[in-house]
Amino acid sequence: RETRFNDVFADPEGRVFCGTMPAPDRPGRLYRLDTDGNLTIVLEGIGCSNGMGFTPDGRQMYYTDSAAKTITRFAYDRATGKLSDGAVFITVPRSPGEGSPDGMTVDADGNLWSARWGGGCLVRYSGETGEEIDRIAIPRVNEVSSVSFGGPDYTQMYVTTASGHKKGAGKEDAGALFRVTVPGVRGVPEFVSRVRTR
Repeated sequence: RETRFNDVFADPEGRVFCGTMPAPDRPGRLYRLDTDGNLTIVLEGIGCSNGMGFTPDGRQMYYTDSAAKTITRFAYDRATGKLSDGAVFITVPRSPGEGSPDGMTVDADGNLWSARWGGGCLVRYSGETGEEIDRIAIPRVNEVSSVSFGGPDYTQMYVTTASGHKKGAGKEDAGALFRVTVPGVRGVPEFVSRVRTR
């Protein structure tokens, strides 16, 4: 059957976590592709699989379900890639204009940066409490889809946005890539895949 993948994310050991979008006849899933090519279903019954990230110590993993408007934190076993003890860490209010959590990243201080689909902004959450610290509006855009750190010292955030969605109509910069710098905020390099395809 056809399956549409959404966010894909590598772990510290080079495994790849990949989430699927829901279909009319089935909900989304989260898969783990091990470095030897073995594919395992990790989570089922997902509304809309989205952004992921790790705490700086690599012991916990964040996972976004956009439909549920939640970011869940799991204990993470680096040796096996298994997730356990999942608990909702952040819930986005179901209020007009708030949108849904989408792609995300974690900065060097352990705080989460979550793109807000339908909310036109990035939201920074405390990695200790899950409380909102602040938010950055992305002008003339409604669908903010993901964020990642880059630049020579990882002090720049690159923010993707989407166009062609009915809620994005009339937003003149929809689909543009933005660069955002926040004083005192630094990211870390993303992990890369080590999956052997042959």
